[in-house]
Amino acid sequence: MPGRRTTRTRATVLARTKLAEKDLILTLLLADGSQGRAVAKGARRPGGRLAARVELFCETDFLIAAGRSLGVVAEAQLVDAHPALRGDFERVSAASAVAQVARLTSFEDAPDPFLHPICSRALAACEQAEGRAALDLVVAAYVMKVLAHGGWRPELDACCACGEPEVSWFSAAAGGALCASCARTVAGAQPADASELAWLRALLSCTFDELLRSDPDEGTALRLLVDAHLWAATHLDCRLRALEFLVGATP
Repeated sequence: MPGRRTTRTRATVLARTKLAEKDLILTLLLADGSQGRAVAKGARRPGGRLAARVELFCETDFLIAAGRSLGVVAEAQLVDAHPALRGDFERVSAASAVAQVARLTSFEDAPDPFLHPICSRALAACEQAEGRAALDLVVAAYVMKVLAHGGWRPELDACCACGEPEVSWFSAAAGGALCASCARTVAGAQPADASELAWLRALLSCTFDELLRSDPDEGTALRLLVDAHLWAATHLDCRLRALEFLVGATP
């Protein structure tokens, strides 16, 4: 676009908002980990050149021209559409939860090189996951890893209230694992056996490849997803509708 300053960047489409009859406002996770917004003109027009390149979860190389308040998409070249997510209800639900958390943990003019690669890997892992338990595990791991990176890392090796090494409870509000004595004073604390706490440690320490090779039962995976949802809702102090839906959609 002549006369306008332009920026080229790779970005993942996290959300889309309708604008006028044929346009969209895109919420993007940029390659540097900051969040951006841009208008994609004509993106809702059937057969339009942008339509397939700005779908949710797409990773795209954008040329964005500066506008008065929002950028304007001047060019878009699709890099990875994450095609295995399309048309699969469970995978779309999982990817939507990833995108929502990515949107809430990234900010304009606040680059963080950790955020875009892990979001991209989590979306790919949603494509690779075999079965609902694996999908739940991927989403739970993404949530816990991103929040831990942002400063909300749970204490899992000792009681977060008194330091007692024997722990058997978990509380998002308290900050992690609790001993039986301290749990009595914490509203909402939930029992957590050694296996559940070990899995929570694994969500933080293992790669997505390692987690995809693990074989949790559906009950364990759901419990970890519930833990991750409570952790995120508590520390981001907001309602996470996509995660709520994913938890509620589990048979």
